[in-house]
Amino acid sequence: MSSTSSTAGGNGGEGGESERTASPTPLVPLNEFERNTLRSASQQEGSEYGGLDYPASESGFSGVSASTVATGQGRAGGTGKRKRTDMTMTPAHQRTLVVDANNDQLRTDFDDTLGPTAADDGAGGAAIDQRVYIWGTRVCVAEVQAKFKQFIATFVSEQVDDDENAIQMDGGQMEAIDQTTPFYMEKLRGIYASEVPILDVNLAHIRKFNERLYKIIVAYPDEVMSYLDATLEEIFMNTYKKRLPSPIEMRPYNAEQTKNMRELNPLDINQLVTTQGMVTRISPLIPQMVEGYFQCSFCNYPEVRKVDMGVVEEPINCTNCNNQGCFQLIHNRSTFMDKQVIKLQEIPGDMPAGQTQHTVTLFVHGALVESVHPGDRITVTGIYRASPVRLNPVQRAVHAIFRTSMDVIHFRKMCQDRLHDVGDGTFLTEERVAKIKALAQCDDVIERLMQAIAPNIFGHDEIKRGLLCLLFGGTRKAVDPTDDASRVRLRSDVNILLCGDPGTAKSQLLQYVFQLVPRSQYTSGKGSSAVGLSASITRDSDSKSVVLQTGALVLADNGVCCIDEFDKMSDGTRSILHEVMEQQTLSIAKAGIICQLNARTSVLAAANPIDSKWNKRKNIVKNVNLPHTLLSRFDLIFLVLDPQDEAYDRRLARHLVNFYLESDGEMDKQQRVDMAFLRDYIAYAKQNVKPELTDETVQLLTDKYQFMRQQGQQAGLISAYPRQLESLIRLAEAFAKMRLSPTVTEADVEMAYALHREALRQSATDPDTGLIAVDIIATGFSEKHKQLVGAAVEQIRQDTEHRIGTFSVMRLFKELRIANKLLDRECFEDALKQLEREGFLLRNGDKARVLADTGKTI
Repeated sequence: MSSTSSTAGGNGGEGGESERTASPTPLVPLNEFERNTLRSASQQEGSEYGGLDYPASESGFSGVSASTVATGQGRAGGTGKRKRTDMTMTPAHQRTLVVDANNDQLRTDFDDTLGPTAADDGAGGAAIDQRVYIWGTRVCVAEVQAKFKQFIATFVSEQVDDDENAIQMDGGQMEAIDQTTPFYMEKLRGIYASEVPILDVNLAHIRKFNERLYKIIVAYPDEVMSYLDATLEEIFMNTYKKRLPSPIEMRPYNAEQTKNMRELNPLDINQLVTTQGMVTRISPLIPQMVEGYFQCSFCNYPEVRKVDMGVVEEPINCTNCNNQGCFQLIHNRSTFMDKQVIKLQEIPGDMPAGQTQHTVTLFVHGALVESVHPGDRITVTGIYRASPVRLNPVQRAVHAIFRTSMDVIHFRKMCQDRLHDVGDGTFLTEERVAKIKALAQCDDVIERLMQAIAPNIFGHDEIKRGLLCLLFGGTRKAVDPTDDASRVRLRSDVNILLCGDPGTAKSQLLQYVFQLVPRSQYTSGKGSSAVGLSASITRDSDSKSVVLQTGALVLADNGVCCIDEFDKMSDGTRSILHEVMEQQTLSIAKAGIICQLNARTSVLAAANPIDSKWNKRKNIVKNVNLPHTLLSRFDLIFLVLDPQDEAYDRRLARHLVNFYLESDGEMDKQQRVDMAFLRDYIAYAKQNVKPELTDETVQLLTDKYQFMRQQGQQAGLISAYPRQLESLIRLAEAFAKMRLSPTVTEADVEMAYALHREALRQSATDPDTGLIAVDIIATGFSEKHKQLVGAAVEQIRQDTEHRIGTFSVMRLFKELRIANKLLDRECFEDALKQLEREGFLLRNGDKARVLADTGKTI
């Protein structure tokens, strides 16, 4: 297995051997069959370039190399020392096969030099009639470089994705690509302006240009990548006459077929593959040794050893003083590079029925580290590797089953069908931004955005406005704005709870938001545990160390966590949400790991009533099996009920039927905001718009809060708490962000107040009085219930204060029930608990005993 290299000039003239990283192998003459095979490949008529249509090895060699290091001595432009940090094999496996014009072998050795291309004149380089092939194949390196050079210089793309249709210029500005000019020459122009030496190459473009070139890059990435990098460097130098701080690296992506993880097989080993999944865990940065610097303890003679697939071969004998076992590793003279281990998990939607999720281990090197985070859905292009597993660390024997992994070359976030991350709005072109700003100037922009939310669901306009507020969110701010290091921040994300009858599209609304937001997680209350939502402690299979496996809430950081069947959660699972929904952090103290994780997520939950049908005679606490401490953390609580109205049923049926008609209002289709534009609009707003409150809006918010408090006081109720004021601020900022406004106006406050009051009217109305009582959500009890409990407490005090010894609780309830018909068992139990807290009595099952006389508590 090896890569090829041209004969390097400047190493002793023609026929001189280049500096080797390993001892050369004995010269083995080519047999007649091999000589004829190479001759026929190079002289093949009708082929655009000889040998490119034979990527497979005739001699049984796989041709997969282990090297990415090369030098460009004597090259046009001079690339200097080249080292691909995203590919981990070493020059020790580079094998050179040099033939003359008659395809007779001149020499075979191990070499780490990258010779001249086919365009070189041979001065200081290889002889003009010498050709270099990938070992064990009939692929000529110079011809591959020539064809790739032609592709870069001439390929014009008719259609590209949105995130490809722009280049980054100096200062970070994005400029649209002129699609009438060569596509990748425009990309090189962007590299010249930004000085970021990375060229992302779409393999679909290469396949469209030349099928055989595409197959060679996919089959032999280790061999050809360094040569293609050198070709890019030559094109760049000839075009712009400028040397970048580091060589240009080609990062291919979008292989022919994006494979599912479970479809990866031994045929893909050491080939370029593309797969997709969700990041579940990333490791800290790990320094990986590339070159080990050893020094003799007796004579200080140095020796440098390359690291081969993570293994450092320590020199045994010192060639200077002939001592054995005398070498020491000098760490500060060795060469290291950044490395990170990532666990990629299969996306739930790609799983076959009845099977569990597969995972694959990714190794990331160099500039690609810290480019993704847990929860990201990504498409990964890399080289599929297989490494042996030793039976014993001190023995050379290995298992027959190999461990597979992937060396990552390219990351791409899955954004075609999902909303971009906050940091992904930079791909937007000036034309796209102009359309976004034009829509923001429309008077009905909020209505048009609302119509784009789940258009297949009829009605629920207020809920859709609330979902818009959830998607845009408020403005993030610290408690102390003057302290840049302050970690105490005010919550800006909006939490929404949907309650109501089954079959009212609650789950469909959750699914819509889940499909729209990139960093979102969807879970069900019945199938979720506390560690599944927060984090669990596991033992890493590779390092055997204890690691923290993050759960759904942490994976949804900067996104949305959709929880269906919210009422079916256990109390232990729901307790996790208290800290997340207010402080937006998750504190962990398990197995010696003490940390605080960010969970800056919006919670969108759906719950069904206890009796499977909403009882209008009960308040929300009695209808839904949820504690009031959790209900009070939701900014908006909507009731989704079946009105059972004939006119409503007729409009709903007409709306559903229209989806199956081809002539569904052409004017509506033209005016409706499509989903792709909505994704771009939200991404742009979240990244660039940070609305701030003005003096007028601050005064209006204060007046609204005071009005809400006064309304409740007139009826003896509490209709607002400080949390309601904070919710108003977040909603007003979200409405301002929808208009791309830098300030919050009074109209935004009015819309936020109307939406918030409508949600309170639905969820916090006391069924006994018909008035809004936030006490129901904040404390779990209505005013009438509190009055009944207070009356029961006084009755129990009067009846039991002179009793001696124990008495029956059930008998006491029956006696009080005769005197007060309105007293129910729930009020009686609450009254007993209150008296226990006050120390008036002590209860044990059905028996109770008074602890105080004449009101004096013991």
